[in-house]
Amino acid sequence: MHKKITIDPVTRLEGHLKIDVEINDGKVTDAWSSGTMARGFEALLTGKDPRDAPYITSRFCGVCYSVHQLASSRALDAAFGAKVPWGGELIRNLVMGAEFIYDHVLHFYQLSALDYIDIMAVANYTGKDKDLLAVKDKIVGLVKSNDTYPLTPRYEPDEFTVKDPDMVITAVKHYLDALKIHAKARNMGAIWGGRTPHYQNIVVGGVTSYPDINQVERFRAMLDAQARFVNEVYIPDVLAFGTGPLWPLAEMGVGGGHLNYLSYGDFKKDPEGKSLVFPAGVIVGLDPGNIKVGAVNQDGIAESVKFAWYKENKPVHPYNGEQVFDLDKKDAYSFVKAPRYEGKPMEVGPLARMIVAKNPDLLGLVQKGAKPGAVARHAARAIETKLVVDACYDWLDQLLAEMTKPGFRIHDTDHWDPPDSGMGAGFSEPPRGALGHWIKVKDRKIENYQAVVPSTWNASPRCENGVRGQYEESLIGAPVPDPKNPLNVVRIIRSFDPCLACAVHVIDPKTNEIRKFVIE
Repeated sequence: MHKKITIDPVTRLEGHLKIDVEINDGKVTDAWSSGTMARGFEALLTGKDPRDAPYITSRFCGVCYSVHQLASSRALDAAFGAKVPWGGELIRNLVMGAEFIYDHVLHFYQLSALDYIDIMAVANYTGKDKDLLAVKDKIVGLVKSNDTYPLTPRYEPDEFTVKDPDMVITAVKHYLDALKIHAKARNMGAIWGGRTPHYQNIVVGGVTSYPDINQVERFRAMLDAQARFVNEVYIPDVLAFGTGPLWPLAEMGVGGGHLNYLSYGDFKKDPEGKSLVFPAGVIVGLDPGNIKVGAVNQDGIAESVKFAWYKENKPVHPYNGEQVFDLDKKDAYSFVKAPRYEGKPMEVGPLARMIVAKNPDLLGLVQKGAKPGAVARHAARAIETKLVVDACYDWLDQLLAEMTKPGFRIHDTDHWDPPDSGMGAGFSEPPRGALGHWIKVKDRKIENYQAVVPSTWNASPRCENGVRGQYEESLIGAPVPDPKNPLNVVRIIRSFDPCLACAVHVIDPKTNEIRKFVIE
């Protein structure tokens, strides 16, 4: 049976995303990923003082905010010729580490876990745990009062849905606990950044505020709480789901996609950057038995607009990118461009990073039969959260040591003023994956500015050669036995932790009317 269905918008993600899938005999045979709102920040930056860019680009998003501030500052570092002192690098790492931890915990519990559990199973819990009984009473009371938000509405349970009352009610309890723990992680970043969201301390050349011992110890105390939650709750939950009821999805590799992976590398462990928490590398056509990682060639990046609502142009490097809209363009279906690495679509994010790093914990799951896909993404996300937590402890110790040295510095003040002309690129590995900012400076002002964000890579439409983007390819073969209940489609999409843009309404570009959707 041939059927085409549309999910618009896909919920429990940041921004507006529409997914169309074609289903034949209960499986997805074709897919289209559409970013349905435009981002015009690059056009706003033209003619501005380059030093404004980190603050403006931070406003791309209210979820993954200061990752753009960091990438932008690194682009300015390169264009200005600034050398960030190790003290400044350490504080940048700690700010981003806090954001990393909060984001991954939030994604698993608040954005994805509900795809895998039958929330109503809590009514069948017969245990004696007082905390869990309180959760049961709360959920049952909400059901009786017909007020079950935010846990519903949802798709109907399927063969992969966890229905065991003990497992479900524990997951719901941890959902509530995660709200508290990720709030604390946000406060950790504010210790250095001055506020959250949109930190104020990351600028070209380093950071703006000197640390003191009180800040270090406050951060450490909060980090202890994060470490306990990650090690005792988050990782065990992910493993319990992934190696238990969701193991069939892991073995099938549902949501795998092109099996091409890109990591820019990030989080220096030493002043020279000889060792990174996340190594840089590229994999084209993964062979799990013989993982070959190549070096990243920044010149190999180009963006196609063939199927995007922009003026027709050949694929160009981001340094030469432009933002000219064409809303009537034939065959276009997305505001997201199509970045390609040496002509190939890439997956970026936790799974890409852990495969590039050949992480032994992830490879252990692969050896047991797990394949790259939606379940593996959740496992990779949990594994790297622990890596970042552990790294934060090392960075705190290094920062304390740096603070005692004569001439301790956090900023390259010799390179604060913009050059007459220059260009630079800044790269980082935020929670969702490879992020790049490119800037051209002319007459001490921004001549051109472009950003290729993680979800540009993952959510891209087809390119010049008609090759699907990663979301689109990852959906091919996904089981959808009931077109009215496309649960596996949203499971796969949400496993990437999409982040398209911040807005409330979608405006029709022709009628200017707010579109109305049925929320899943």
